[in-house]
Formats: sequence, structure tokens, C-alpha cells
Amino acid sequence: MAIFITQGNYSQQAIKGMVDNPEDRQGAVAALMESVGAKLLQYYVTTGEYDFLVVTESDSLTDLVAGLMIAGSTGGVTNLKTIQALTTQESKAAMEKANSARAGFRAAGAGS
Repeated sequence: MAIFITQGNYSQQAIKGMVDNPEDRQGAVAALMESVGAKLLQYYVTTGEYDFLVVTESDSLTDLVAGLMIAGSTGGVTNLKTIQALTTQESKAAMEKANSARAGFRAAGAGS
């Protein structure tokens, strides 16, 4: 399963609604992710450029994007940015693959 990290912002209307009626959004986000075949690992409210950070696990980027589309279509969240994260073991495997595959590759402008 792949790990994805999504950051985003709440809309002004969503912030007003959460101040008027405080709620813990983790359960709703977990249910949304389950409905598209992904799993919520963690949900954080953050400070700075983004209002929240969500860590999910999914076998399919398409499934995850479906969940993000649902969330975005409500108007409650904006500015969604998702990246895929690799474990250190996955990163090492990528390094090993790069090491064995780099023979014959030349840098741009290095001549033939």
C-alpha cells in the first residue's frame, strides 16, 4: 500500500461552521476514505500555509483522488496538495534500482 500526504485549507464558510458548531473531523474523513477504498492513518490540524494535513494509505491513486474530489466538491476545503511518501525501505530499494540502472546514462550537455 502506498502512503499519501494531503495538505489543504478550509474554506471561510467551513471555518465559520466549525466555530459555530465545533466538531472533530477525523471520523468523517476516515469514513470518506473508506468509502473509496483508502484508509485514513492520521488527520492533523496545522498552522502556517495549510489548515490540515491528512495521511492516508491506498493501493490506488485513483481511489484517493476520488475521495479528494468528493471533499473538494463540498466547498468545505480548498487548495488540496497531495504527495506520495516512501518508507526508508522503499527509498533504499529505489536507490538500489537507480544504482543498477544508471550505466549508460549521460547528463545533458555531457556529449556522446
